[in-house]
Amino acid sequence: MRNERLRAVMESRGWAHTTLAEAVGVDPKSVERWVNLGRTPHRTTAMKAAAALEEDVHALWPSLRQARPARAVSSELVTLYEQRADVPVSVFVELLSRSHRQIDVLVYAAVFLHEAYPRLNDLLRERADEGCVIRIAVGDPDDPNVQQRGREERFGHGIESRCRLALLHYQPLAGVPGIELRTHGTTLYNSVYRADDQMLVNAHVWGVNAYAAPVWHLRRDHGGMFDTYTKSFDSLWATARPVEE
Repeated sequence: MRNERLRAVMESRGWAHTTLAEAVGVDPKSVERWVNLGRTPHRTTAMKAAAALEEDVHALWPSLRQARPARAVSSELVTLYEQRADVPVSVFVELLSRSHRQIDVLVYAAVFLHEAYPRLNDLLRERADEGCVIRIAVGDPDDPNVQQRGREERFGHGIESRCRLALLHYQPLAGVPGIELRTHGTTLYNSVYRADDQMLVNAHVWGVNAYAAPVWHLRRDHGGMFDTYTKSFDSLWATARPVEE
């Protein structure tokens, strides 16, 4: 079965089998099989090809979006994703939409949420109106720890600009009853997205952008990993600085 999406993208942008193969570092016959036989390349190769074509990898190969079922290593582990890019935005939205008591977001920027789901602020307001307590901690773009993370992820000053953009996205929520927005300058080991008793944890890996790092989906089992991340969030929140309206 032909991969019509890949064929159309290559044709519209002037890519031949040979030129794409050269850019990605594979044999031209491999690219031919991707197009004509609908073969899916290894995830790393697919990411390189998508980057060369300036196209979303999941638009070219939707099967890569599927998460691996979690092994029975913990009663709290629901799903393990190899990369944050593998997590459909609908997973984040569904978790937040179902929350009734508590939403906690701890990130440097995570602007992908607003970009992929422009109604995010409306969703959070609706949750707050229903009595949900919401805490959002975004990286302080002027803090040396945040700037150092940009260098470690080989993102340069990009992380600072993304933190500023995140603040612009969340700024309209400052002062909304039930929602608190703060900035932090801590060295994050993980980004955390909590919704009641479920949580998505995006690991931070040195030299790797967050979108390419693993994510584990946890469901609370008292005294386990979920509570560990919750306590860590509470400690960080106490040091974070409120954002003025």
